[in-house]
Amino acid sequence: MIRTAPGLLLLPLLLALTLAPLQLMAQQQPAEAARAAAQELEAATLQLEAAESARDRVKALTQTVRAYEAGLGAMREGLRRVARRETLLLSQLNAREDEVSELLGILQTIETSAPPVLMLHPSGPLGAARSAMMVAEVTPGLYARAEVLRMDLEEVQTLRMLQQSASGTLQDGLSGVQEARTALSKAISDRTDLPRRFTADPIRTALLIASTETLSGFASGLAEIAGGAIAPTTADVTALRGDIDLPVKGLMLRRFGQRDAAGIARPGVLIAARPRALVISPTAATIRYRGPLLDLGNVVILEPQPDTLFILSGLAEVYGNAGEVIPGGTPVGLMGGNSPQAGAILSLSGEGGGTDRTETLYIEVRMDNSPVDPETWFDTGKGG
Repeated sequence: MIRTAPGLLLLPLLLALTLAPLQLMAQQQPAEAARAAAQELEAATLQLEAAESARDRVKALTQTVRAYEAGLGAMREGLRRVARRETLLLSQLNAREDEVSELLGILQTIETSAPPVLMLHPSGPLGAARSAMMVAEVTPGLYARAEVLRMDLEEVQTLRMLQQSASGTLQDGLSGVQEARTALSKAISDRTDLPRRFTADPIRTALLIASTETLSGFASGLAEIAGGAIAPTTADVTALRGDIDLPVKGLMLRRFGQRDAAGIARPGVLIAARPRALVISPTAATIRYRGPLLDLGNVVILEPQPDTLFILSGLAEVYGNAGEVIPGGTPVGLMGGNSPQAGAILSLSGEGGGTDRTETLYIEVRMDNSPVDPETWFDTGKGG
């Protein structure tokens, strides 16, 4: 039997329901983001199959690798959002446990009580009428509250199912991107149709490396590594200054001249990237040098126009040969590290963004053999 006192206790509950924001309507669902990421990975798999028969296999495989990287990145972010949303829903449900128990008890009483019993009231017909009016007003709010609860519980179940099904999708994506990288490396090594401005002399290159102690000294002696004359070029990318995408998708760690933890300031920028991320030439350029250099690890030096050099260091693998003129977007190497397994990505899905970018690419720009701020050339807001 419904009495006046319990009904009065439900009025604040009904008021809270009326004023509560409709979160599910106000934001994009994390589940949708995770599903979209899975579709990206499926599309990349189809793209890999098509790349095998493409006329320009290097270009096709480059696009495929980047598609996989974008899909895997989207899946990581989607799973992070799913984990955060599930945690939020569970904490809200736990916080409302007493309220939910009371709500379910009252709904059960309403549904199981016979109509004549609902109309009885100790104060007589007037009290019974007032009680009936209150029940009529409160009942829609109670059922609306129950509907919100049902939707929350269903969303938790959906999110958990998505996390379970993501394992297979992630594993396929990780296998696919590794296969695409291997095919890309082979396609680049088999490529013979690139124009050349010069042919590097390995003996002169070794002597130059042995005789220089700084990047500036090596850059100034680059003309010495050629086995003959270096063909002149009229390339000009000045109009692109400030709008050139970074060579790798990543986050800015350190800016031009900013000191690191050891107090050392370098005339370049440092980008945090994911393991095995593809590094591309940001513009059409001549490869002036590629290989190990000083204490910088593997280095690729690109010349997009006369007297301008893009120096990329910290790569685990480097592609191409010195003297080749490559189109913009051509792969020049891969970052180091080990690609995480599907289980590791799933276990870290609740962590904040950036924790999986464990590799660093150092970028330096030199004009007339003097360093300039790379951010005057690159759009660092598009790292991704």
